[in-house]
Amino acid sequence: MKIKEIIVVEGKDDTVAIKRAVDADTIETNGSAVNQDVLETIKHAQQVRGVIVFTDPDYPGERIRKIVANAVPGCKHAFLPKKEALAKSGKKVGVEHATPEAIRKALEEVKQEREDFDSDIDLDALVEAGLIGGSKAKERREKLGVLLKIGYTNGKQLYKRLQMFQITKEAFDEAVEKVLQGERQSD
Repeated sequence: MKIKEIIVVEGKDDTVAIKRAVDADTIETNGSAVNQDVLETIKHAQQVRGVIVFTDPDYPGERIRKIVANAVPGCKHAFLPKKEALAKSGKKVGVEHATPEAIRKALEEVKQEREDFDSDIDLDALVEAGLIGGSKAKERREKLGVLLKIGYTNGKQLYKRLQMFQITKEAFDEAVEKVLQGERQSD
């Protein structure tokens, strides 16, 4: 599988994992303190070939994703569910721990960032679905992020990602129903 876009990753180990899975070029941010030189390189890559941001499913990875997305509009995003990115020890999480199959799947399901989408989903819908506030909200957002392939988010980020990745009300409602169905089955 050859990837046209340049993939933005956090470090060398991520590059090694990506290259085991696909034929691709990468740009490494070297951690969450993304400097201006790296951002300029990513901007150039976006203009020439396009960019896929593929960071770890953890707080530093989300921070990097946000920094890059704000500095370089129109990026594509690949997301790994946390369970697919766990080290064998179960203690560390990162792209470098994912199997080649999980990496290929995430890259096949890449999402395009868009700013000009007007969604039918409002904050009230998130509250009604129990995705904001309540004891099960975090767990529900995690499951919803996996189903919609938009990664884990807090409540505010979830609303923004639904807009950014043009998630339709129908797709949202269907995913919420699956999450709630899963809860009912485990009760």
